[in-house]
Amino acid sequence: MSLPNLSYLKNQTRKNKFGPIWYIIPSTIVVAGVIGYPVIHAVILSFYNYNPLSSSLTFVGIANYVNIFGDSVFHQAILHSVIWTLGVVFFQLIFGLIGAVILNQSFKGRSVVRGLVLIPWATPSVLAALIWMWILDDNYGVLNHLLTQVGLSSLAQAWFSQSVTALPSLMLIDLWQGIPFFAVMLLAAMQSISGDLVEAAKLDGANAFRTFWSIKFPIILPTVLITTMLRIIWTASYADLILIVTQGGPGYASLTIPADAYFTAYSDLNYGGATAMAVVQAVVLFIVVIWYLRLISKQGILEQ
Repeated sequence: MSLPNLSYLKNQTRKNKFGPIWYIIPSTIVVAGVIGYPVIHAVILSFYNYNPLSSSLTFVGIANYVNIFGDSVFHQAILHSVIWTLGVVFFQLIFGLIGAVILNQSFKGRSVVRGLVLIPWATPSVLAALIWMWILDDNYGVLNHLLTQVGLSSLAQAWFSQSVTALPSLMLIDLWQGIPFFAVMLLAAMQSISGDLVEAAKLDGANAFRTFWSIKFPIILPTVLITTMLRIIWTASYADLILIVTQGGPGYASLTIPADAYFTAYSDLNYGGATAMAVVQAVVLFIVVIWYLRLISKQGILEQ
């Protein structure tokens, strides 16, 4: 009986080990080109003073970063970005979770309601902005008209024209658009829960709240965390609504970092300063995401 060729077996093992890598190389190259090149280009551009009209490109080192951190407007944009991101995502999570619980119940017309819930999420940002500009208009808006009709005219406001109400009004619009995303994602997670677990909890005497908190919520927690992380990234980078409705005003009352970068690039033609703002936000988000993933990985939540 002949002995197996050890060198042949080693070669086969090596091929089986590294073989799958060859299949992902093409997609890796595409992703690196589509994502990697713009990121690297933005980082490099942030160290230059660039005006697209004159095509002048002057190396200024960290001057762009020094300028933006010394700019009081950028400080306001940072504060507004934090309020905007955390406030919107928090309330989207809360109301999305409530919506998912409701949609998970059995009632007549449930399939229709589930479809209708997605309308705000599917509505383009421009159309959503126009709808809410009409609803919240201070002169002929629907909301102010209804408040006046029911004798609450003192509550009628110039919602987008006051520094106190401009940012909360924008947050309300984004809440309306983003809640369905949370609701659908969490509903999908809830529907994967075995009915036997719920029945067992009821037999043990657990009420509806106890069943949800002790049985359902731990199961859907990984979905909650991943969905929250995605929404943090998307909301922090979202500027369409602000640019359409308030343009960062009145004054700088609703200006966020993406909007500030947009105006710096296309109004001031300071592309170096704008990309420096974008790089700062990208670095902060990267740190937050890494910290977030490490935190939930240490607790073993994603492996549940």
